[in-house]
Amino acid sequence: MDSWEASVEARIRAAQERGEFDNLPGMGKPIPGRGQPYDESWWIKSFLEREKIPTDLLLPTPLQLRRRIEQLPDEVRDLPTEESVRAFVADLNAQIVSWLRTPTGPRVSVRPVNADDVVRGWRAEREAAATPTPAPSAPPRRRGWRAPWHRRRA
Repeated sequence: MDSWEASVEARIRAAQERGEFDNLPGMGKPIPGRGQPYDESWWIKSFLEREKIPTDLLLPTPLQLRRRIEQLPDEVRDLPTEESVRAFVADLNAQIVSWLRTPTGPRVSVRPVNADDVVRGWRAEREAAATPTPAPSAPPRRRGWRAPWHRRRA
């Protein structure tokens, strides 16, 4: 065992002398996460951060569907026509019905979305954006209160 360790140490020393460890990425920088408490899922968190993967993809299907329902007004806001809004809602409802047929994951209440309600909200938001809001008028300028000792003497 000692001869094996000695040969490994000799190879490391030879590589150092050749400069194979010079200019490695992270050289001279502190080890990330050092001094922080141990986190069992450090590797998945670093992978998600490094690959820029949205954490929503880690949620079970019913929670992903609920999140999409919550974000629906924001997602349909920029769609150009009522038909495209209805098509978007129909696609989401198809995914919801598919999950309802064979539910997996936690038991979370998820129901199809009413397309008419979404279209009504979409129209109201477009009308509100189309009507110009009057510019607020400047409040009348008031003279500030001045203490008697701050008054100018004539």
